[in-house]
Amino acid sequence: MLLKDAVQKIRSKNAGPFRISIDVFCGDAGGFAHVCNALQTDMVADKLNIRPEHMQRFEITSLHTIKFSFERNQPQGALFDRDMHGAQYAHLVGEVVIPAALPQSPESA
Repeated sequence: MLLKDAVQKIRSKNAGPFRISIDVFCGDAGGFAHVCNALQTDMVADKLNIRPEHMQRFEITSLHTIKFSFERNQPQGALFDRDMHGAQYAHLVGEVVIPAALPQSPESA
């Protein structure tokens, strides 16, 4: 399943002129637990053509959100900057394939 179909919203944006942040909003505790286990940092890094060791991951349980942060290839607004606001990364991350959640049995619900 595609990540964009498993979560409520994916947003990417500037985190200052030298970094990009990507927020994956899971919506609820169950979705957050599933996506935290299914989505590996290297999967996101591969999709964005970034070395995994250059990407930071933060799991914000109270918001059911996973945040990724990485350095821009060049400063915001530089001559060859193709995404000045950092907004296009969200679409790429949404195309990451993760395993589907297993349905809960009636006993565990």
